[in-house]
Amino acid sequence: MSTTAQEKLLEELVGIMVKENASDLHLAEGRPPVIRVSNFLMSLVKMPTLSRPDMEGILSLLLSPLSAKEFEDFKETNFAYSHGSSRFRCNVFLTLGRISIAMRLVPNKIRGFTELNLPPILETFAKSQQGFFLVVGPVGVGKSTTLATMIEAINAERIEHIITIEDPIEYIFEPKKSIIDQREVKLDTPDFHTALQGFFRQDADLLMIGEMRDPETMSTAVTAAETGHLVLSTLHTNTASQTVDRIIDSFPAGQQTQIRIQLAGSLLGIFSQRLIPRISGGLIPAFELLINNSATANLIREKRTHEINSVIETSSEEGMINLNRSLADLVRNGEITVENAFKYSTNTKTLERMI
Repeated sequence: MSTTAQEKLLEELVGIMVKENASDLHLAEGRPPVIRVSNFLMSLVKMPTLSRPDMEGILSLLLSPLSAKEFEDFKETNFAYSHGSSRFRCNVFLTLGRISIAMRLVPNKIRGFTELNLPPILETFAKSQQGFFLVVGPVGVGKSTTLATMIEAINAERIEHIITIEDPIEYIFEPKKSIIDQREVKLDTPDFHTALQGFFRQDADLLMIGEMRDPETMSTAVTAAETGHLVLSTLHTNTASQTVDRIIDSFPAGQQTQIRIQLAGSLLGIFSQRLIPRISGGLIPAFELLINNSATANLIREKRTHEINSVIETSSEEGMINLNRSLADLVRNGEITVENAFKYSTNTKTLERMI
């Protein structure tokens, strides 16, 4: 397949993704392209099976010299790729020595809270001047989209200096009332740690960290929140209580008491979300929201994070949201099946009593 043919193939695949409202595209040697639609994988069996030369040609279109060097050195690389008006977050890797590419389509438009079926209380957190707010959940549940919606709300309403640190950059923001500097790891800064150290000298009001991957990043994020900044980030955890434990357990035993105190004082909230197949088609979010009130802060300080779920369950009047309650409401409203509600619940016995 010539380079021109590979360009035509990419053009066709992007067109199919847009038409089918697909979220992801998978390309690999020895099989036809595969797309993900509403959480289900669909093999494009009418498309040609991809060969090694096909994949190498596609890589030559996708990879910058920097990403190509990283792939050569480390056998995988993350990067962003733009094709016409479409933008993708990509990962290239080897599997049994064969090239594979995973491409996630990043929507052009940053949608609002209502359009994404997110709870209105998230707008309250977007109005905060300082503190630490986390969006958590497994891979592919829309964490980056939720953060982008929060940043866009701030961008539209407040005069702030916003800095994002991402690997790679997904949503591209157009400055409105705010000024926005988006920094991509490897392209604009060598790593998260260097960019975070620079943040304190850049006269910024808001920091968005694409993902917290290590204790250094977590510690700097909490410090930034303590020193008058609003900090937004993500973690690959399932629940609010698990998130608090993950952060604290990332530190050596001798530092855990200090990080507990800092987290109890700086945390605004933790929003956990899932994307669930909708009966009418597409996906709809179910969520859990922990708000750091005095009871929550005490539990964090006193090593009683196992009681956080009880606080969420009994604090709906304060705006907290229990995941099982969210799932049960979606079932009652005819949005999702009972089967899927149980599939995504983290406590099925409690859910059984609610439905």
